[in-house]
Amino acid sequence: MLAAERGAAANTIAAYRRDLESAEQQIGDLETADGPALASLGPAWSDLAPSSLARRCSALRQFYGFLVDEGIRTDDPSSSLPRPRSGRPLPRLLSHAEVEALFAKAEDEAVGDSPAAVRLLALLELLYGSGLRATELVSLPLSAVPRDAPFLAITGKGGQQRMVPVSNRARSALSRWLALRPEKSRFLFPSRGKQGHLTRIRLFQLLRELAARAGIPPEKLSPHVLRHAFATHLLEGGADLRVLQTLLGHADIATTQIYTHVDSARLVALVNARHPLGMGSGSEESGG
Repeated sequence: MLAAERGAAANTIAAYRRDLESAEQQIGDLETADGPALASLGPAWSDLAPSSLARRCSALRQFYGFLVDEGIRTDDPSSSLPRPRSGRPLPRLLSHAEVEALFAKAEDEAVGDSPAAVRLLALLELLYGSGLRATELVSLPLSAVPRDAPFLAITGKGGQQRMVPVSNRARSALSRWLALRPEKSRFLFPSRGKQGHLTRIRLFQLLRELAARAGIPPEKLSPHVLRHAFATHLLEGGADLRVLQTLLGHADIATTQIYTHVDSARLVALVNARHPLGMGSGSEESGG
């Protein structure tokens, strides 16, 4: 159902499978489990982070909703599941100075024609310059890179397609990489000796190794951290939240709104400078 009706990505389906298997290990057959059995998952999963617990409970609720819809069960026992209070975690951030140090190191290493160094620069430019997810980036087919238009055709979560702008810097790095990449592959970033593409794990490793060489704590960097930096720094520059939602490929703007917390100082300054009450408060107080 997840694949056929919702178009869920393979990673999403795998995560649901792991969550359901974990529950089954605790309480046995899920199809016949009752309310008390589901309630026992609270103590069994007490050591989980709130976000992990919330995800597992969500998977179970959707599972029992499916059973009811299909007529396999007449009741839905998922109301007995624990309901953790889980605020959406704030993204890890990179400062402008850290981003500059990262790019300075990558550009310095890519001065020559080392394929590995040029590839890393192109990957970095697309992560930070276009806000791609790691899976979207490593699985890019060569056909996604148009010859004359400054956009990439991206297939994101759930098979949703969007156009992502590519900066002049990224286009330059891509041009260099296209001249060096192995030709016998349909992927923009092919893996070595195989017909597949660069893996997410290898991308993660490459970025952490670069961070260490740039003097940045490696644990601060990941593909998703660069996506966060893309979104955060765009907001700081005045980007509209709806535009950012489109660029990131978020189905729900509530997901995008998490980035607004990082720009609170700019928003306060904006209200003080532009709001009529803020602009007039000094003179009104002095006149009062």
